[in-house]
Amino acid sequence: MTVRAFARQRSATALVAISVALVAANSSAADDWSATLSRDPRGSFPDLRPLHATYAFSWSGITAAMADVWFHRGDEGSFVLEGKGRTVGLARVLWRFDVNYRSVAHAQTLRPIEVHQTENVRSKRIETNLKFFDAGVTSTRTETNRTKSSSKNFALENLNDLHSALLYLRSQPLRDRSVFRLAVYPANSAYVATVTVIGHERVKVHAGTYSAIKLDLRLQRINKKNQLEPHRKFKRATAWVSDDNDRLLLRVEAQIFVGTIMTEIQSVRFDQPIAAIF
Repeated sequence: MTVRAFARQRSATALVAISVALVAANSSAADDWSATLSRDPRGSFPDLRPLHATYAFSWSGITAAMADVWFHRGDEGSFVLEGKGRTVGLARVLWRFDVNYRSVAHAQTLRPIEVHQTENVRSKRIETNLKFFDAGVTSTRTETNRTKSSSKNFALENLNDLHSALLYLRSQPLRDRSVFRLAVYPANSAYVATVTVIGHERVKVHAGTYSAIKLDLRLQRINKKNQLEPHRKFKRATAWVSDDNDRLLLRVEAQIFVGTIMTEIQSVRFDQPIAAIF
């Protein structure tokens, strides 16, 4: 073998070795995202008072949906979040949609226990049940046009549903530039939510004018290979929560595939509400 051929062979071998190392590094980084999740326990911020709130959802300035939300203490030291939502007006003519939601979380640890959700989309009914454990969640889904329910497990410690994620975030100090990364399983898929505290400002909503904490939200989907990938329909969102002892969710502006969807609180009443009947 000539010196030149030997040099070419060594160069090719080096390139292959570098490529393999880069692929291995990228694969390791993709699979090691769980190490970046927030691990701090619940914060010391006061618990949310029992309440009944209403929210409006709009697209391009047109009110498309309304929702009622109840938060109260449940049995055996739990927090319960219940909600009813439906499309309204022209949106209901084009897309008839109704949803009932109930989530239960541990009052002490703020960890999720279970979720029950029913969606009625035109003539189809979808029922979703989530059971959370220390090691993950079991999801059961039933649709009217299918004879059997589909069930699947997702294994991950410190997994949240939407309710427990909100409770955890509001329990934290929420100082400017704080960053939280939470794994969330809302219904049928898992995501990593990155929440950044942008700052503090005054915000005016239908329910009044508040001093607010401004948050930035990014979502990544956890795929079947346990790797993170961009959310195909959700780009980013900005949220405002009241900067007081209640830390109410005041407004959300979400950039999704059809444009900007705005959610805004319309009214709130603090009391011991009657649990929603589903």
